Amino acid sequence: MKGKHSKRPGLLGLSPRANGALVGLAVFGVAATTIQAAGSPDEKSASVAAVHTVPKPRKAEPAERSGEKSEKDKRSDVIERAKSWNPHSDDRVRYSQVRSHEGYRADCSGFVSMTLGLPKPGPNTVGLTSSRFTERIKMSELKKGDLVMDAEGTNTTRHVVIFEKWADDDHTSYWAYEQRGRYGTDYRTRDYGLDSGSEYKAYRPVKLSEA
Repeated sequence: MKGKHSKRPGLLGLSPRANGALVGLAVFGVAATTIQAAGSPDEKSASVAAVHTVPKPRKAEPAERSGEKSEKDKRSDVIERAKSWNPHSDDRVRYSQVRSHEGYRADCSGFVSMTLGLPKPGPNTVGLTSSRFTERIKMSELKKGDLVMDAEGTNTTRHVVIFEKWADDDHTSYWAYEQRGRYGTDYRTRDYGLDSGSEYKAYRPVKLSEA
């Protein structure tokens, strides 16, 4: 008669007890592998953070954001607009205190107003000395696009020219654009303001005060 427990060999010829132990170890191994593959919550977070970390873009400089022009560009624009009236050529704009050209008076202050992009028809020479438009500087501080003005006297003696560059190393004269009487738009060397006691003074347009 057979006993209560069977003596038949189990899996791989092992006894039932040994076979059960082997199965248990196998199940434990599978569970451990699953836990290792899943990883800890911290490891998951680190992994996700690594995937979504993107370098911050470079912040644009104030001038880039606003699209402001550089000093060189602003001053060059004044000279380029002065050239648009064809100075010292047969196509120059003839001088006039009553006629206009492109909405600006065809006199010296109207010409300067055009080069600075001021509202048409432009202020007169006295008006250009207002702090709304210019500020006084020394003659030695003149840069391309600055102005040399005589705002005293009458409308037949007042005058303004646009400084471009010094004509010599000693600064005894300079190249300037102007709308001169009985002629029109011109480009020539001038020495206005360089003599002691001259009524001509140097001015910097507000639009170029930071340039």
